[in-house]
Amino acid sequence: MALVIVREEGADRLTLGHLAARAGVSKPIPYEHFGTRSGLLTELYKSLDKEQANALREALRSVQRNLEDTADVLATAYIHCSVDTSGEWHAVGAALSGSEAMGAVHQELIDGYVQLFVSALEPHSTLPPDELQRRCVGLIGAGEALSVMMIGGHCSEKEAAEAFSSLIRGGLCAPSPQP
Repeated sequence: MALVIVREEGADRLTLGHLAARAGVSKPIPYEHFGTRSGLLTELYKSLDKEQANALREALRSVQRNLEDTADVLATAYIHCSVDTSGEWHAVGAALSGSEAMGAVHQELIDGYVQLFVSALEPHSTLPPDELQRRCVGLIGAGEALSVMMIGGHCSEKEAAEAFSSLIRGGLCAPSPQP
């Protein structure tokens, strides 16, 4: 029901009281379950992210074992997740911005995507593990920026995915920095 409220009325309307009314339950139930509005938003954010991460993992199961195919699948699935959530993930994240919980949750979720990218790209990389990790952090940032650009109507899903795939391939092909 929380996601329905965000879709229909926007994240600003998502409160524990409003959730209780829309769900047809007494007010204490969401308060007992989530504690605060921030707790509700955090759980919703994690739930949306879990759906995205699962979709990405599922897409990777079908990938051919070369860099180009892996980059294409990673990019296409990552960008498509933003389309699938119709911007709700970004709306909930924006509603959480500034809260204490958001910083830790956001870092936890980014770390999960970085590890997913590292696992998928490691077989195609000659980079040292620490360098691959750093590059995957940068790639996740690029994927987020391209998603925001696409959601804002500044490029198509296909254009965003193609740009992201190119960045992934280029990020792995570049030589490792010399000490």
